[in-house]
Amino acid sequence: MALHKSTEPPPLSPTHCYTQIPSQHGEGCVLPFYGHPTTLFRRRWPVITTVLLLLLSALVYVFWPSDPMVEVVRLRLNKIRIHTLPIINVDLSLYVTLKVRNLDVYSMDFTSLDVAVKYRGKRLGHVRSDHGHVRALGSSYVDAEIDLRGISVLSDVVSLLEDLGRGTVPSDTVTEVSGKLGLLFFGFPLKAKLSCEVLVNTQSQTIDRQSCYAEVSRLIISNAGRVNHISMIKLVVEY
Repeated sequence: MALHKSTEPPPLSPTHCYTQIPSQHGEGCVLPFYGHPTTLFRRRWPVITTVLLLLLSALVYVFWPSDPMVEVVRLRLNKIRIHTLPIINVDLSLYVTLKVRNLDVYSMDFTSLDVAVKYRGKRLGHVRSDHGHVRALGSSYVDAEIDLRGISVLSDVVSLLEDLGRGTVPSDTVTEVSGKLGLLFFGFPLKAKLSCEVLVNTQSQTIDRQSCYAEVSRLIISNAGRVNHISMIKLVVEY
């Protein structure tokens, strides 16, 4: 027997056949992307290398030993005496004041300081000072007296008297400094030589002009006694 039409099941709605796709404007969760550690390190390596090189350069610049600055601050004529018998000769006494500057971040000890005076290319005499200490980034003054006795060459005596009459005496000074720079377990033996052409004003007892030529020889030696570096530095200073 056939079923009645009213007993047939109703047709399925479209919602039963398809799953509704959520809207794109709905809320969602975005997860961060983590790159591979090796890739990130490779990208940052040039920056890290540059920073390390700059830091190393700054440390070398700060701690590398510098040359001591030696300056003739004053060359004063103390006394002069002229002898006529048995031959004409002149005795001079000079006061010399030197300024030693330490430009390093560690102290400097100089074991000897020798000052020689020349007049018109001829060595007249010299004086040697004892050891001294200069603190880091500091300076020290060294006073010395030079006695020049028996300047008997007639041409030198005449020229010296003429220069004294004009009020200015040109002279040359040669200063040699031997010392040591110390940093932790390392020693830096240092030897400097400074040659200056000095024009001394005998009236004001000051230096009118000074032109210096410095030569520094440095050996960097560790406590084990090995020589690590040798350098020769030349510097010309005028003031």
